[in-house]
Amino acid sequence: MTSAMDQKSTQNKDAEKVIEKELSFGPVHPALIEPYRIRLFVNDEIVEDCEININMAYRGIEKLFDGLPVEKALLIAERVCGICSHVHAWNAVRVIEGGLGIHVPERADYIRVLTHEFQRITSHLIFFGHAFEVVGHETFAMRSFLLRESFMDLLQYLGGNRVMPSVPIIGGIRPRADLTEALKKVILERCDQFEVKYADYVRRAVEDPVVMSRLEGIGFMTKDEAIKWHATGPTGRASGWDYDLRKTMKEYKPFDFNVIVLPEGDTKTRVVARALEVLECLKIIRQAVKNLPEGPVANRDWTAKEMKYTEAYDETYRGELMHSYSLDQQGLVRNYKIRTPTITNLAAMEQACIGDHVTEAILTIASCDPCLTCCTRTELVDNQTKRSRFMTEYEIVNKYGWRR
Repeated sequence: MTSAMDQKSTQNKDAEKVIEKELSFGPVHPALIEPYRIRLFVNDEIVEDCEININMAYRGIEKLFDGLPVEKALLIAERVCGICSHVHAWNAVRVIEGGLGIHVPERADYIRVLTHEFQRITSHLIFFGHAFEVVGHETFAMRSFLLRESFMDLLQYLGGNRVMPSVPIIGGIRPRADLTEALKKVILERCDQFEVKYADYVRRAVEDPVVMSRLEGIGFMTKDEAIKWHATGPTGRASGWDYDLRKTMKEYKPFDFNVIVLPEGDTKTRVVARALEVLECLKIIRQAVKNLPEGPVANRDWTAKEMKYTEAYDETYRGELMHSYSLDQQGLVRNYKIRTPTITNLAAMEQACIGDHVTEAILTIASCDPCLTCCTRTELVDNQTKRSRFMTEYEIVNKYGWRR
């Protein structure tokens, strides 16, 4: 017969039991497109906390820039990421153009914007492909990659390469990337053909109850939370935060387009925001082709010289991108720093997935369209001990900030 003391002791032990379990995914896992590790702390398969570990793809690329002639260094900038190669190349040249006051011809600005929107469409379509792959709908995934081919071809026609078109140079664009009348016609025809197919694709996806049931009502993030957790780009705008750097960039002043801002703030809305943004990209592309000004495409009247530490910001396909560096007296690059949107977007998803079921949390995290190749590059080295360590997302935001 159990005594009252024994019963009380058993109750105390039950109260001390830790019922929280940890589920770890990655860094290599079928649901993860790139190498990173997700630690989900769950109770009855409901996520109570999340920790995302990155830096498996760290390459030390910022160190490669140091001491290089500026034009040679900027060739490396395009190789930071294959999906968003143009925006890294463009923002890298915008740093020195702003720091040394180098004039860029208007025609070159138009073609830079045109290439930017080409690659924004290809980036969003590769996101749809991977998202539907995670959901388990292979048909929608493959159709997304098929639609993407139209703009991959246009990138090749424009710059000579599908992945790294190498359009921007300091002071303009490469002459080979100038638009001919024949290429203008091809671009407009491809846009018209793509828009018809894309509208049908989006309609089918949105009307599919199986797909939408996997995305709707999970991963909630309010506008205040998006601002607090620094969710930028379509991820933040899908929570009602009206913030798009393109509206502040001089290169986008001639273009009329809408910033897609949706209030719902769930995983489905983050997908829909990108789907609608593609249509705005088409509007910008058509304006750039039809209103392309005459004139030169490059200004070579400049000299690399000493330049103080200068920053440039751009609205990349996942949010706000910052490039910054200085030039020494010989015109060599010093102190190159890159901050991409993925690092803060993933930190926001750590919070947004709390309350999700385990199977939903992976979708929530993927809904910010993470690009690990871009963001894993921040390392601290102690000059005295020569020891190095990676910085956490929290340390980066507090030390360097996350916007201007």
